[in-house]
Amino acid sequence: MLDTSDAPTSLFQREGLAAMLARIDRLRHDAKPQWGKMSLPQMLAHCQQPLRVATGELQLKRSLFGILFGRIAKWKMLAPGRMKKNLPTAPEFKIEKTRDIATEKSALQDLVRHFGQGGPAGLTQKPHPFFGALLATEWDTLQWKHLDHHLRQFGA
Repeated sequence: MLDTSDAPTSLFQREGLAAMLARIDRLRHDAKPQWGKMSLPQMLAHCQQPLRVATGELQLKRSLFGILFGRIAKWKMLAPGRMKKNLPTAPEFKIEKTRDIATEKSALQDLVRHFGQGGPAGLTQKPHPFFGALLATEWDTLQWKHLDHHLRQFGA
């Protein structure tokens, strides 16, 4: 597995964006998950959803659970360190249908590039559907940690 401990950690910085795109590119078509239930194409499609929320392309309503507990969860997710394995997934982010690896990989790379190059100006002004209001740096950190989590899940 790739050691990412000294790697850049921002999609808004050129080096970080390039590093994340390279990691996505290194995913092998035969990669198997080291934990969890998603296949590689499902993971690639799943990772697109939070990026769409961040840019405003996908708009989800805030849930009562998110309103009550999202702020606490936000601070845990933004804390230093990696995301925990097997955290719950929002129903809107669960991918059930079979997907094509090449199509989903290309779509994810396009969304990561769009998010990174768009920078803070490209972010939605709406609150996150679970975590609530986020600063641009918080959107960036959450996207980075989520992508890192799933790329490590598949050995990239």
